[in-house]
Amino acid sequence: MVRVENIKKAFGDNQILRGVSLTVQTGDVVVILGPSGSGKTTFLRCLNFLEQADEGTLTIGDTTVDLRTVNRRSIAQIRKNTGFVFQNYCLFNNKTALQNVMLGLTLGHGVPKAEAKRRAMEALDRVGLSERYDYYPSQLSGGQQQRVGIARAVALNPEVVLFDEPTSALDPELIGEVLGVMKDLAKSGMTMIVVTHEMSFAKDVANHVIFMDGGVIAEEGTPEEIFDHPQQERTRQFLSRIRQANAAEQALVSAEQAEQVAVAAIEA
Repeated sequence: MVRVENIKKAFGDNQILRGVSLTVQTGDVVVILGPSGSGKTTFLRCLNFLEQADEGTLTIGDTTVDLRTVNRRSIAQIRKNTGFVFQNYCLFNNKTALQNVMLGLTLGHGVPKAEAKRRAMEALDRVGLSERYDYYPSQLSGGQQQRVGIARAVALNPEVVLFDEPTSALDPELIGEVLGVMKDLAKSGMTMIVVTHEMSFAKDVANHVIFMDGGVIAEEGTPEEIFDHPQQERTRQFLSRIRQANAAEQALVSAEQAEQVAVAAIEA
């Protein structure tokens, strides 16, 4: 279980988080939506101490910490129980897929090399990369690189995996393969907190959806409640813009595909 109470975070005079609280039960898939600048990514980063909150408490598993006064030992314990999937993969270019996954186990968690290799291979198998152990990031597509990033998080056997807009850096045709892996993880019972604009994923997979705006949770509920019956006008406005953007993007992809078919027909 993950429980967050009254997280606050400011950068100088800019108050990013204004008191965010959330409880996530084991096996939950929580999707966080919101406009740029609403505090979504900062919230996730505070849960893994990539940023240190100014105020609030965090419970993950059996560990509870005060986010303002937490010590290094407690931070290390929290990080052992959380996996983080970044927007832009964050892989080491001079290491293979297998080595990238192993590194977090051996250096970050002190796992013996042989055990780390076994767990890394299992994690890569789980995300469909059993044929890519020895490939370097430059030899992988963006979707494959992000799947290595997911494998790196999963290999830790964490209490919860945090996903920070994991498809935002991908070409449209590669998004599906990453979302497919995430759906499989959700079906396996993995606890996940996902920042994303992929509404189809939220509708199909999440059991709880949060809309953040201005550093607070403006509305939350089931996917049906948020997408079909939003109570707040701000939520309705945001969802309308996302739907329009997704429709325009899909139209562009369809046009590009039609152009490719036409060119292929002419060349044939």
